[in-house]
Amino acid sequence: MKPARPPAAESVRREIRPEPELIPGQLTLPGMPSQSEPATGQPVLPGFEFPAGSGPGAGDQELAAVAAELGALDRDGTQMAAAIRGALDMLLDGQHTGRFRWDQLHKTEKTHAGTLVEIALARALPLADGTALDYTIAGTDVDCKFSHRLGGWMIPPEAEAKLLLLVQASDEDGTWSAGLIRASEENLSPAGNRDGKRTLNELGRATVRWLHFRSLLQENVLIKLPERDVAAVFALPSGQQRVNELFRRAQRMRVSRTVVATVAMQDDYMKRVRGGGGARDQLRDEGIVIFGDYAGDQLLAAALGLPRPGPGEFVSARLSRRSRAAVGVGGAGGAGGAGAVVAVGAEGGREGGYDRRFIRLDGADWALAGPADPLVPAPSLPRLSGSGARAARMVLMRVTGGAPGCWRHMFWPTRWTVVPNLA
Repeated sequence: MKPARPPAAESVRREIRPEPELIPGQLTLPGMPSQSEPATGQPVLPGFEFPAGSGPGAGDQELAAVAAELGALDRDGTQMAAAIRGALDMLLDGQHTGRFRWDQLHKTEKTHAGTLVEIALARALPLADGTALDYTIAGTDVDCKFSHRLGGWMIPPEAEAKLLLLVQASDEDGTWSAGLIRASEENLSPAGNRDGKRTLNELGRATVRWLHFRSLLQENVLIKLPERDVAAVFALPSGQQRVNELFRRAQRMRVSRTVVATVAMQDDYMKRVRGGGGARDQLRDEGIVIFGDYAGDQLLAAALGLPRPGPGEFVSARLSRRSRAAVGVGGAGGAGGAGAVVAVGAEGGREGGYDRRFIRLDGADWALAGPADPLVPAPSLPRLSGSGARAARMVLMRVTGGAPGCWRHMFWPTRWTVVPNLA
């Protein structure tokens, strides 16, 4: 870690000391400068420090083959992340228990987490059963170990000298990690518990070959919300009331189906969100809309600068009607017409950390509401299908893939027009 520089305003010029030398015997952890290489530029992220054929486990051909196989099965880690998320949600069983935090689990349930993660990964990737251990990957037996915290893995005697797939995930941090290591004697602590299980020592923790390190885990909005808001949600007597309150208090945040199930605690929990009597209808008079994972909803949310809801996710927000009419562009759904117009990077400043972008629904212009905006009933969101949905997905890719404000207007459902933003 580099020493702090003196403030720019300081008149006396001080000499900046060089990087301190490593203490004899001290290990060089990932991201720390080595004695042979100066610490210049951006620190290298864990898992990217070493070129192919070097780094932790470089001489272990089995470890290298397993790493290559896992990389080929799930290069960006999305399947592993979904499997871990699903295993944690299954363990919490929020729909029936109302639990959403790791510390709400019993000790025996926490012990069972490793088994659920192991099974979920085997199904998601998929991985073959091992001969003596959990998996067979690239012809080698591999044992899967899970811990809620980094470094907390317990390694049994039968896994010593074997390859381990180390997995860690934490809802509190919103991250997950996965790496490989050989459970050799030099990597293990000398002391074990009554079952003979051991942990990684300092050398072992530094030797892990990370496949994914502190990657984002699908967030649990109930952990992100202030405790007073969570208490207010769960204090209400009915599932519908709790779901309504959730979308009031968790605006502009991604809310997963699992969170909805946890709050509703009912078999038909998705009915509590949908139109036809659910939160979408009941919150409309308060100006709140709930965007889902429909292609059109994703486009509208992205156009307003909101988080784009992923599969099985929702994002709620209160909208306000714009008093100044937008300039129409020719095409279906134009000024005063039916359908929807999405205006990205529209005129106006920023309010509440969001651009005053707007969308046009049924001839009216709508933007994210600020604290001073009056409460007005929200519009109904259009539902696209077939070619309209495909067009929405295509435009969404162009909008979210480009620079902010690079597109101005988009129309549906008859046809789509995209006009460069010249403002």
